[in-house]
Amino acid sequence: MQANDWNPANWKGPFVPKGTLLVIQGADQGARYELDEFGVTLGRGARNPIRLMDDEVSRTHAKISFDKASDGFIVTDQHSSNGTFVNGESIQSRKLVHGDQIAIGRSALLFQEEAPAAPTMSVAENLDLFLLDDVRDRSSIVGEVSREVGEQVMRDATAIIRSTSVAQTLANLQVLYRITEEAVAPTLSLDQLLQRILDLTIDVVGADRGCVLVNDPQTSQLSPQAFSHRRGFVTDRPMPVSRSIVDYVLKRGQGVRTSDAPHDQRFSGQSIMQVGIREAMCVPMQGRYELMGVLYLDTTTPSDQFQRADSDESRFNEDKLHLLVAIGRQTALAVEDHRFQDAFVKAERLAAVGQTIAILSHHIKNILQGVRGGSYLIDMGLKQHDESLIGRGWQIVEKNQERIYHMVMDMLSYSAERKPALELANVNDTVHDVCELMEARAKECEVELICKLSEDVPEFMFDPEGIHRAVLNIVTNAIDAVEGTPGGRVLVETSYAADSDEMTVSVQDNGPGIPAAQLPLLFNIFESTKGSRGTGLGLAVSQKIIREHGGEMFVESTEGTGSTFRLVIARIEEDAAGSSKTLA
Repeated sequence: MQANDWNPANWKGPFVPKGTLLVIQGADQGARYELDEFGVTLGRGARNPIRLMDDEVSRTHAKISFDKASDGFIVTDQHSSNGTFVNGESIQSRKLVHGDQIAIGRSALLFQEEAPAAPTMSVAENLDLFLLDDVRDRSSIVGEVSREVGEQVMRDATAIIRSTSVAQTLANLQVLYRITEEAVAPTLSLDQLLQRILDLTIDVVGADRGCVLVNDPQTSQLSPQAFSHRRGFVTDRPMPVSRSIVDYVLKRGQGVRTSDAPHDQRFSGQSIMQVGIREAMCVPMQGRYELMGVLYLDTTTPSDQFQRADSDESRFNEDKLHLLVAIGRQTALAVEDHRFQDAFVKAERLAAVGQTIAILSHHIKNILQGVRGGSYLIDMGLKQHDESLIGRGWQIVEKNQERIYHMVMDMLSYSAERKPALELANVNDTVHDVCELMEARAKECEVELICKLSEDVPEFMFDPEGIHRAVLNIVTNAIDAVEGTPGGRVLVETSYAADSDEMTVSVQDNGPGIPAAQLPLLFNIFESTKGSRGTGLGLAVSQKIIREHGGEMFVESTEGTGSTFRLVIARIEEDAAGSSKTLA
């Protein structure tokens, strides 16, 4: 079964459609979302399962649903302000095809559809790699392309357009263009990329079957990576692949074309005659620095017609061999680039893990030092029966316990993908709880904490616990910023803008302000302006929570005069509470 021939109607097991959306451009670049038989909406609003932090995206911009009638995912514009585009074309509703790009606002999303693996055999099960005699008799190798000619093919386009047919010439150029396009297109895996290149190659070359054998960098052994056949081709046997021809190509680094297989001594006996190989082409996949594997194609003749086959009726010729060499080169570069990208991503991931461990270890060490200092005072107080010393030590331990708790909660909040637990509440109550909680801390730091709650703020749908944590982080940072400043003051205000239907929580301090160079990095994880006292998690977590509500955070700061943070959230419809719980 060819990948492109798969149809859910032919699948006897439970069919569960699956797809993914990968954000390849925009504020949410890198985010990936799973799609299934349940419809999802995309937009800026908090009630959308897929929320995009793009101010050109409508609150509910588009919807993607699975349509059983067409056996595919459908994207539908939801009367958005700026429209929905698929592959650059404005649409109202369209069935999505694997590889389509959806553009909404300034964001671009790549659609990838996953067919269930159960109906198809593995690549290895579709191939039969067997060993023939040593390739010394070259009676059936009717064409070869050396490494030098192969490199010339890539440098000189005329080498592959020598066909007497203009139509064939255009087809050759078109397939090379399409393969180049596939090689640079974002894909989920190398297997998918090779499968799509192989499908295109079989169509243009006119082969019955084909496979890609890739050299494993760990074992230096060839392993089957992709298999395909032309549409309508039916066989109940695995594709036989001559190890002798493969070894010959690998050793000499040149492509070969074999023909009239029944007269070749190496194809004598039951191994080839029974499966009916008529012609075969095998070319090296030469990368920039090493041989990446081989590309192998063949044509077949049913066994009962094999002896009557006319050897002059060949579907393979020298022009197609040259074309296949060029395709092999392009495929090798695609494999090589994919491996480079994997190595780069792995290195970046390891570097990020190492940086995270180092930063967290530093903060944990500082907290533990505080705990040890408090424990030391408690131990001295117990030995000296001095309750005041015990009390001082316990205050230090308690303070550092709180630091550990907040750091762990921030880590959990930042790492977890969650939907806000929306409920109808008044933000004034949440902000008042934060101010009341931080009042003792402000007095300890000799900071005046002022809480001004607007009476105009109506009840909103929001997650009180999430907003409490976001505001708490900002207020804590503000108190820390003005600690030790004469006349230190932190003003926490709430307000409501009826014209935009938005509520705002602002936290203003008169501290030293934030240097202009640090403002662009302020919301990056582990970026802190508080030195050893900060983990660099608080602002990133607060921004994440506000964005989960479909809102945004803004900061204004001038060195020497202080900073103002504004947390802005648009009203969410009351029926979103039930929706958010259903989607969570």
